[in-house]
Amino acid sequence: MCQHQPPCPSADSADRESARLVAHHPEQGWSLLCNGVLLFEDTGELLPDGRIIAPHRPLGTGRVVTAA
Repeated sequence: MCQHQPPCPSADSADRESARLVAHHPEQGWSLLCNGVLLFEDTGELLPDGRIIAPHRPLGTGRVVTAA
């Protein structure tokens, strides 16, 4: 899918989320990356071959700390 240089990481790469945005729809909660990956706001992913990557939020986001 990627037509620019340097090419984006493939959908099978560990760094697939660093591909360029093709479409961004925050009101619907998803973005399409240049490598064909659908990236959802909950950090879940749908790969071009139909595989699902479960949400993988960073640990420790449940505690919010406010600076005084």
